[in-house]
Amino acid sequence: MKNPGGRRAMIFVNATLIFICLVWLIPTVGLLVSSFRQPDDIQNSGWWTVFPHPDQVKVSEIPIPAGLDTSGVMTIEGVSGTFDQFRAGIKTADGGQVTWVGNKRAGRIEIQRQAITANTNFTLDNYGKVLTGKEYELTSQDGSVQVVRGDDMSGAFINSLVVAIPSTVIPILVAAFAAYGFAWMRFAGRTVLFMLVVAMLVVPLQIALVPILRDYVAIGLNGTYLAVWLAHTGFGLALAIFLLYNYISELPRDIMESAFIDGASHFQVFWRLIMPLSVPALAAFAIFQFLWVWNDYLVALIFIGAQADNQVVTQRLAEIVGSRGDDWHLLTAGAFISMLLPLFVFFALQRYFVRGLMSGSVKG
Repeated sequence: MKNPGGRRAMIFVNATLIFICLVWLIPTVGLLVSSFRQPDDIQNSGWWTVFPHPDQVKVSEIPIPAGLDTSGVMTIEGVSGTFDQFRAGIKTADGGQVTWVGNKRAGRIEIQRQAITANTNFTLDNYGKVLTGKEYELTSQDGSVQVVRGDDMSGAFINSLVVAIPSTVIPILVAAFAAYGFAWMRFAGRTVLFMLVVAMLVVPLQIALVPILRDYVAIGLNGTYLAVWLAHTGFGLALAIFLLYNYISELPRDIMESAFIDGASHFQVFWRLIMPLSVPALAAFAIFQFLWVWNDYLVALIFIGAQADNQVVTQRLAEIVGSRGDDWHLLTAGAFISMLLPLFVFFALQRYFVRGLMSGSVKG
């Protein structure tokens, strides 16, 4: 027997989820579109104007009539108004608009009509300026042209890879060994040690930064990639062990017992059985750890420093924001470049994501 109430509830839930997903996607779409737009277009119109919309479109252009008193009321093309009114645009009787473009000394008059238009003046120069340090011309309000070199993020991109890959692989390997020991090996203090690991999940990493920094400075390790690898490994181990333990402890005991009967050692069982069977959990943690390390700013700043040669993507973006706060075409392009690799990693491993997170959550 069909349940109309349940069907309506399911439709409502799906519609709500779709709506939430669309709302979350709007900023990302705006970021992507803005990264391809011209600087003048970004300053003068919203990113949504790339879609068809009704707007005033220029149909003709005339020079400023001679002898106009720009300080008073002017009459142009049959409409009257002040300079500020013409700058904003004055409607005509036939539905058009007369707009003064420029300043009082140097400008032009545009005759505009209402029409469906889309601002599709896209360019790839923004990515060239940000990713390769390409030179470009910057025109100021007084008409002077200045040649400016873009922000080269290629080195920061490589530095982020150098930091993120080992900081993801090392805790996975260490946590996998530890999770196997907690799940399938019997030794004194196993329960107490596991409780301590779980308790570490609630400890904020900020309270450990200063003590670790002092130790690194004492042994001369601060400012190196090894320092940030070890820091990220320590901060991520608690979650990794907890997540992998839930999955490994639910694997069939018969498989391990058969391997031990055949003479396999713990290391052989771990490497040949546990690791291949634990791919979903490993992938789930890899997504968490990689995204966290890739988007990290604080740990990299403290343990690597702010030297230009060692900066990661987040540090380079923060520097661009400080030096080019008004250049949205560069900021959006740099931000989207920093998002590409995390998006690739997530979509490449997302089929394992839910399986890994749900491991051990349901008994029976």
